[in-house]
Amino acid sequence: YYLLFVFPGCRLLAVELTSSNTKPVVQEFQSVELSCIIKSIATPDPRIEWKKIRDGETSYVFFDNKMQGDFVTRAEILSRTSLVIKNTTRMDTATYRCEVAAPSDTKTIDEINIQLTVQVKPMTPRCSVPKAVPVGKSASLHCHENEGFPKSTYSWYRNSEPLSPDSKSSTKSHNSSYTLNPATGTLVFHAVHKGDTGRYSCIATNDAGFAKCEEQEMEVYDLNIGGIIGGVLVVLAVLVLITLGICCAYRRGYFANGKESGESYKTPAKPDGVNYIRTDDEGDFRHKSSFVI
Repeated sequence: YYLLFVFPGCRLLAVELTSSNTKPVVQEFQSVELSCIIKSIATPDPRIEWKKIRDGETSYVFFDNKMQGDFVTRAEILSRTSLVIKNTTRMDTATYRCEVAAPSDTKTIDEINIQLTVQVKPMTPRCSVPKAVPVGKSASLHCHENEGFPKSTYSWYRNSEPLSPDSKSSTKSHNSSYTLNPATGTLVFHAVHKGDTGRYSCIATNDAGFAKCEEQEMEVYDLNIGGIIGGVLVVLAVLVLITLGICCAYRRGYFANGKESGESYKTPAKPDGVNYIRTDDEGDFRHKSSFVI
């Protein structure tokens, strides 16, 4: 609104700003106009500034009639006050403040905030699918990507057909028992059955687009209980035979040591009348004969 003060031969205005869009949304790498329009002003040459506010930090975009920082090569002022950003990136998502200083006006400064959102398409999600799962066991499938903005939601497909978020409400998957979380991309089968065998893929989606991972095969197989029991019995039988063979070998002396040990060695008997003595000078044994008369 115009603030009009009537004095003899004088009319003063208060600077006032408006915008055609205070919350623009654009996809990454496209151009966007941040609308800042002077609705009323009396100062002929006002000072115009643009600031960027992101994560609590404020930096200049347009100051002293010049672009600043990385905006020098990809931004320009349009229609005196509006800001055009070319080749937008995810880092351009922020609040932009248009400030106009008009010293000759009754209200010398006004500002308006523009909230810019740059949408980013999802990258190809990373998918994890188990190759083989036995019947009746649980299985977890994972899908995630962290490049898209806003955050992606996830959907799973089996043999190119979408899986319902609720297995109980699906006519095609009524035999399946699973839980699908679209926010985290996790698909959990509580107890798989043969019908869950198939090729699985995941799609990450947000407002800017979608991306899909390659199909991966998951096989559900039957456990051969009889074969497992038979294998265990065979192993036990082999262990018993090995044990019996070792026992028999010990009894027959195959493991006895043929060399005499130091403890079992006996010193030869001394002949009668011979005493063995050791002297310091000789360093060995010599014998001394005694004669009996």
